[in-house]
Amino acid sequence: MSQHRLLIVEDDFDISNMLRIYFAGQGYDVDIAQRGAIALEKTRQNLPHLIVLDIMLPDIDGYEVCRQLRTSTRTSHIPVIFLTQKDERSDRLQGLELGADDYITKPFDIEELKLRVQNAIARAERESLTDPRSGLPSGRLLEDHLRRIIRADGWALMDIRINHYQPFKEEYGFVAADDVLRFTAMLLNEIVDELGTPDDFIGHAGGDNFIIITEAENSATIRDRIKARFSEEILTHYNFIDREQGYISITNTSGEEEHIPLMSVGVGLVSPAEHQFADIREITELAAEARRAEG
Repeated sequence: MSQHRLLIVEDDFDISNMLRIYFAGQGYDVDIAQRGAIALEKTRQNLPHLIVLDIMLPDIDGYEVCRQLRTSTRTSHIPVIFLTQKDERSDRLQGLELGADDYITKPFDIEELKLRVQNAIARAERESLTDPRSGLPSGRLLEDHLRRIIRADGWALMDIRINHYQPFKEEYGFVAADDVLRFTAMLLNEIVDELGTPDDFIGHAGGDNFIIITEAENSATIRDRIKARFSEEILTHYNFIDREQGYISITNTSGEEEHIPLMSVGVGLVSPAEHQFADIREITELAAEARRAEG
C-alpha cells in the first residue's frame, strides 16, 4: 500500500509531536507545520493526501488557511480535518462552509482521529479525486478541469510521461517505482510554484502520465525546466553502476542482454492558440501526439 502523506498544522509542540509519532507508527509520512503560512508553503511544494488543521494558530488562523487552500486550483482537492478546542456550533459551521471535510474537538480520541483520517483519504480516492501514490488530482477532478478550460483562451496543457519507467519498475521493484512517481509529483509542484501561478493545475492522469495546465506564456519555460531537472535529479533513483554506465541491463524474452536508457520525461504541449478543440478527449489526444512527436 502507498504511504499516505499527512500534514499536521498545530503550534502546540506536545500535540504535534504526539500526532507525528502516532501516525508515523501507523505507516503515514508525517510533516509538521506550526504556522499557517508555513503550512501553505509546504502544501504547495509537496501535496499531502490530507491536512489535520488546528484553528488557533499564531499567525493566520485555520479558517484562513482552509480558505486559501480551497481557492487555489492546486490545493482545492486536499481533504482537511479541523482540530480545535472550540466546540461552538457556529465554529463548526464556519469550518464546514469553508470546505473542511471533518471537524474534531480537543481533547480528542486519537483512535477516532485515525478513523476520520482513513475515511477522508479513502473517500477522496474512491471518488477518483486523487491518485494514491502522488496525491495529485486525478480522474474526475482532471476531467472537470479540462471541461472548465476548453472554451477559454490563454492556457496551455502539457502531457508529461516518464520514458522507460516500466523497465525501471521491473528491475527495481514497485516500491522504488512508486518513489519515482512521488518524486515526479514533488518536482512538478516545485517548478510550477517557481514559474507558474497559484491557478495552475497539476494532475496525475494515471501510471507514469502527468498533466499540467498553465498560462500559455509560461508553458515553454516550465516545460524546459521540467525536462532539465528531471534528467539531472532522477539519477539518485539508480544504483551507482547504472548511473555510471548510463543504462540498466536487462535480459529480454529472447534471453539476450538489452540496454535500457535511464528515465527521462517527454512533454507534449498544446494550446487553443494552435488548435480548436471539440471535446476534452481531443485536448489530451493532441497533447499526447505532440509528446510522441518529440521522438
